[in-house]
Amino acid sequence: MVKGIINTAAEQAEQLKQDGNLYFKKNRLGAAIDAYTEAITLCPDVPVYWTNRALCHRKRNEWGRVEEDCMRAVRLDPKSVKGHYMLGLALLQRENYAEGIKALERALDLGRGAHPNSYMVEEIWQELASAKYKEWVHDSTKRNLALQKLEKSCEIALQEKLVHDLSHKTDGTDEVGYSTSEQLAALKLIFSKAAEADKPTDVPDYLCCKITLDIFRDPVITPSGLTYERAVILDHLEK
Repeated sequence: MVKGIINTAAEQAEQLKQDGNLYFKKNRLGAAIDAYTEAITLCPDVPVYWTNRALCHRKRNEWGRVEEDCMRAVRLDPKSVKGHYMLGLALLQRENYAEGIKALERALDLGRGAHPNSYMVEEIWQELASAKYKEWVHDSTKRNLALQKLEKSCEIALQEKLVHDLSHKTDGTDEVGYSTSEQLAALKLIFSKAAEADKPTDVPDYLCCKITLDIFRDPVITPSGLTYERAVILDHLEK
């Protein structure tokens, strides 16, 4: 009797999932969320119900709920590509770049292992590349602001030292002023060189595939020692 109840609950949950999928295709997101929620209530340990509901929340830009559902999904199934993928997107929305990138990298690894040529792998790679660029912009901006603040503090300190030295000068020479000008010029040069590390540069040739001329995504090395994009060289060999 108990087994029959369990099977009935599972069947009802699966039917609710199918209903939710149909609502989602018709863009009836509220109805889809309700259907997936009922399925989750009946069978809370099925990860796809959580990721399906998260997808609805994603389309509504309800990123907090996306994160909650995907966290539950990846706990239930650590190999859920969609779970890690949408979790990464949700974390990036609140600028948690480190954890967001980690989740996207996990999704990419799982996707390549399961379906290397699927559209989702390409989509995840694009989002990961964008996330890493945003992280670099965020971190470089933060470093530049800190450098500018430090440079300003150093300039103020030198100017204050100049005022102090001039007030205690006994001869009529301008050596103090010349010395401070040289120090300010040197200071400006030092901070200018320090800021160069955060200036964007061209991608080196060794990081690009010789066939696609694009940045490597999944590079492989041939017996001859040359590096190519995996999908491109496999396609070439098959032909």
